[in-house]
Amino acid sequence: MNRLEISSTPNTPLVSFDPVKGELKLEGRSIPENPGEFYDDLVAWLADYFKSPAPKTVFDINLEYVNSGSSKYLLGLFRVFKDAFAAGIDIEIQWFYEEDDEAIEGLGEHYKSTMEIPFKMVEYI
Repeated sequence: MNRLEISSTPNTPLVSFDPVKGELKLEGRSIPENPGEFYDDLVAWLADYFKSPAPKTVFDINLEYVNSGSSKYLLGLFRVFKDAFAAGIDIEIQWFYEEDDEAIEGLGEHYKSTMEIPFKMVEYI
């Protein structure tokens, strides 16, 4: 399986998915004009990856802004992780948020409570 690398733009986050190491990263702003077009490819890659994943998969998410359209598609990503976890795959999601960013913190808390998967909130300054 190939590594997935997508450079960030002013409207879309950096994507760095390493299938060998099980290190997945999503970082930046998520306000794409068509979030389905952006996130559907990530969901497809993850579904394929979880057929033969690394021994442990860690998904680091560090988003500075997420619009409502992206929020819906992020939930779709987390559903893939929920299914993988239910199948016995070792996963961890780390949601990074800036100390005073209540919106991003609240969004992470919402996903954490909704998904019931290993989900760690990581505050930074």
